[in-house]
Amino acid sequence: MSNANLAASGQTSNKESDYDTSFFILALIVVLSYASYHRASFNTCLGLAVATMIVGTIAGGFGIISWLIFLVIAVPLSVTTVRQQYLVKPLFAAFKKVTPTMSDTEKSAIDAGTTWWEADLFCGRPNWNKLHQYPIPKLSAEEQAFLDGPVEEVCGMFSDWEATHELTDLPEEVWQYLKDNKFFAMIIKKEFGGLEFSAYAQSCVLQKLTSKSTLLSSIVGVPNSLGPGELLQHYGTKEQKDHYLPRLAKGDEIPCFALTSPEAGSDASAIPDFGVVCKGEFNGEEVTGIRLTWNKRYITLAPVATVLGLAFKLRDPDGLLGDEEELGITCALIPTDMEGVKIGRRHFPLNVPFQNGPTQGEDVFVPLDYIIGGPKMAGQGWRMLVECLSVGRAITLPSNSTGGIKSLAVATGAYSRIRRQFRLPIGKMEGVEEAMAKLGGYAYASDAAVSMSTGAVDLGEKPSVISAILKYHLTEQMRESTMHAMDVHGGKGICLGPNNYLGRGYQGAPIAITVEGANILTRNMIIYGQGAIRCHPFVLTELNACSIEDSNEALDVFDNALMGHIGYTISNLVRTKWLALTGARFTSVPYKDETTEFYRDAARFSASLALMSDICMAVFGGSLKRKERISARLGDMLSYLYLVSATLKRYNDEGRRKEDLPLVKWACQEYLYRCQRALADLINNMPSVFLRGVLKVILFPWGRPVRKPTDKQEHVIAQLLQTPNETRERLSQHIFLTDGPHSLLGKQEQTLRNILAVEPLFDKVCRATGKKLPFTQLDKVAQMGLDEGVLSEQEAHQLRDVEQQRLNVINVDDFDPADLLAGKAARRRPNKKASAA
Repeated sequence: MSNANLAASGQTSNKESDYDTSFFILALIVVLSYASYHRASFNTCLGLAVATMIVGTIAGGFGIISWLIFLVIAVPLSVTTVRQQYLVKPLFAAFKKVTPTMSDTEKSAIDAGTTWWEADLFCGRPNWNKLHQYPIPKLSAEEQAFLDGPVEEVCGMFSDWEATHELTDLPEEVWQYLKDNKFFAMIIKKEFGGLEFSAYAQSCVLQKLTSKSTLLSSIVGVPNSLGPGELLQHYGTKEQKDHYLPRLAKGDEIPCFALTSPEAGSDASAIPDFGVVCKGEFNGEEVTGIRLTWNKRYITLAPVATVLGLAFKLRDPDGLLGDEEELGITCALIPTDMEGVKIGRRHFPLNVPFQNGPTQGEDVFVPLDYIIGGPKMAGQGWRMLVECLSVGRAITLPSNSTGGIKSLAVATGAYSRIRRQFRLPIGKMEGVEEAMAKLGGYAYASDAAVSMSTGAVDLGEKPSVISAILKYHLTEQMRESTMHAMDVHGGKGICLGPNNYLGRGYQGAPIAITVEGANILTRNMIIYGQGAIRCHPFVLTELNACSIEDSNEALDVFDNALMGHIGYTISNLVRTKWLALTGARFTSVPYKDETTEFYRDAARFSASLALMSDICMAVFGGSLKRKERISARLGDMLSYLYLVSATLKRYNDEGRRKEDLPLVKWACQEYLYRCQRALADLINNMPSVFLRGVLKVILFPWGRPVRKPTDKQEHVIAQLLQTPNETRERLSQHIFLTDGPHSLLGKQEQTLRNILAVEPLFDKVCRATGKKLPFTQLDKVAQMGLDEGVLSEQEAHQLRDVEQQRLNVINVDDFDPADLLAGKAARRRPNKKASAA
C-alpha cells in the first residue's frame, strides 16, 4: 500500500475514533442527566458512569486518557478521607465564616412547626398523586349542626350598624349568646366542657361570621387562636387546665393574650416587658414568685378580659431557679382583678370597634405557678408562642379573609345584576366584568387554600410556612377584593349606614394586614426565610453542623449534607433545563384534561424555584438574609405554587365539575403568571450580567410560556356571579345568606331571584307597548301591563313588589345631622326645640 493510502487510512481511523469518543461522552452525559433527573444517589450515578466508561472502552471510544480524567474527578469525590481533607474541610471553614449566627429566637421559630406539601413544591419535584390523596376536610354532624343552628341564629340577631356605630361593641345579648353557646370554646377539649371542633370547622364558623360582620368574627376568632386557651391545652399544668379551661369554655373567663409592646411589634422577641424572680408575699405567705412590669398595646379583648396571658422576659438575678440569670421569654396567666393590673381603656381600630386596647402593670407580684406550664416552662415562652402561632395563623385570619372575599363576590355579583345604568345591568359592562372575575377567582382559590391548610392542621401538622403564606396572600386578596367591590358599588359602597355591607370591611381591611406579623415582614422575611431552611433537604443540617462542638463529627455531618446538596442542585439544574426545553410536556400528571397544562407549568416552576434557591444561596451567601426583595420573590414563587396546588386539589375533591372550570382556570393562570413574573424579576436582579444571561437561557429558552386570563374567560366568571347556579352556590358555601331583618346579603339575594323572575313580565310589557322601557319604576310598568291587558293582577303585584325591593338595594342611607353625633358630642348638643321654646 502506498504511503498516501496509509495516511488516508490513518486519518479515517482517527476520525472514527473521535466520533466514537464524542458519542460515548454524549452517552455518559445523557446517562448521568437521566439519573440526576430522577434524583439517583451518588453511588448509583457513579456505578452508571463506570458502566458507561467500560462499554465505551470496549467499543473503542475511551482510552487511557479518558480513564485518567474520569479517575481524577471520581476518586476525590468517592473516597471519604480524601474528599473531606482536601475538599470539604476548606469549604466548611469558609461556610462557617460567611454563615450568620442564629439567635435563640430564630432557632425556636425555625424549629417550630412541621413541613407538609410546601416542602414538595420547594424541592422541585411535586407528586400530584400524593396531593390528591390527602383526605378531604369534612364537617362532623355536630359541627354542621352548630353552623346551621347557633351560627345562623347569632348572625340573624346581630346588627352590624348598631354594634359598630351606636354601641361600638357587641350588644349584651349577643355577648351572652356567644358565651352560652360556647363560641369561645371551639378549640377547648370536651373533657373541659369545650366543643373540640376541627380546624376546618373553626374555619367554616369564622367564614360565616365574617360574611355578617368583621367585628363579630374578630371577637370570636381571637380566643380560639393564639391565646391562653391554646397555650394551656398544650403546655399548662393539670391544676391550670382544671381551673381555667372549664371557666373559659363556659364564658366565665374572657381571655386575652398580651404580646405586642410599643417598642416591639413585628419583632416580638424584642419585648421590653420583664419579670424578676424574687421572694414576696402572696395571700399572707412568703413565696418565690415574679415581680412583673409591662406596657402592652393592640391587645384584642384586653378591655373586657378577666384573665391576661402575658409574655415577658424573665430574669433570675439571685439564682432562685438555677444558674442562668437571663431565662428568656416566658408566658404567665394573670387575673386582671389583681392589684396593679391596668385594663379597660380602648383603641379604636379603623371604625371596627372590637374590644382592643392597652394594658399595663408595675411591680405586680405573682407566684411562680402562674407561669403557663409551671416553673419548668420558665424561659420557654417564645417556643410556645411560635409553635401555637403556626397553627392559629393558618386558621383565623385566612378564614376571616376567605369569608369576606366570598361574601364580596356573591354580593357584588347580585348587585351588578340588579343595578342598571345605560339601560342594562352594570354587570354587563366589561370594566365591571374584570373586577368581578377577580372576586370570583379569589373567592374560589382562597376557599381552596384555607380548606386544604386547615385539613393539614387536622392531620396533625403545624404548618408554620403555610400559615405565613395564607396570612399574607389571603389578607392581601381580601384588601384587593374590597377595593374591586367598592369600585363596582360606587356610591352604594361609600355611604355608611344600616344598609351598607361594604364600608366597615373596607375600613378595616388594613387591620388584618397589620396584625400577627405585618405583611411586609411576612412576605419579605418569613415565608422564604423559614421556608428555605425548613423545606430545603440539606440547608438546616449544614447550619446545624456549624454548632457541633466535636470537629470530626461536625465535618462528617457537613460532608454528608454537602454531597447530598451538590447532587440535589445538579438534579434541579437538569430537571429545570429539561422541563423548560420541553414545556414540561413529558412530566407525569394525574389527569389529561383541561387542567393538564397547570400541573405541568407548576412542576416546571417548582423545579425553577428549587434551582434558583440554591443559586441565590451560592451568589449571596449569608447576605441573602438581608436581601429581602430577593427573598420575597422566592417566597412569592412558593406561595403561588401552593395556591395553584390548593385550587387543583379543590377541583378534584369536588368531583372535577366542568361548570367550575372557569374559576379553576382563572386562578391557576393568574397565579402561574405571577409566579413566572416573580421568577423573571428574580433573574433581572441577579448581580452579574453573565449570570442573568445564562439563567434566561436555562429558564426561559422559548420565552415566557404563561399568559394571563383572557377577557373571554373573565366574562364567563362575571356571568356566573350574576345568576343563581350550582357553581355560585358552591362559591357561597358557609356564607350567611338567610333572608331576615338584619340580613342585607340575604335580602339582596332574594331580590336578585325576584328580579330574574319578573324580567319576562317586563319584556312582555315592552313588546305590547312597542317601547324599549328602562328597567325602573316597575310599578308604572305594571300599570301599563294591566292597561294593555298582558299582565294579570297577580303579575302586576309581583312587579310592584320587586320595584320596592330593587329600590331598597340601590338606595343609600341618609341621616339627620344629630344622629351622626356620637358620645360626648351628642350629649352636649342642645335640644333645638327646647332652645326655641
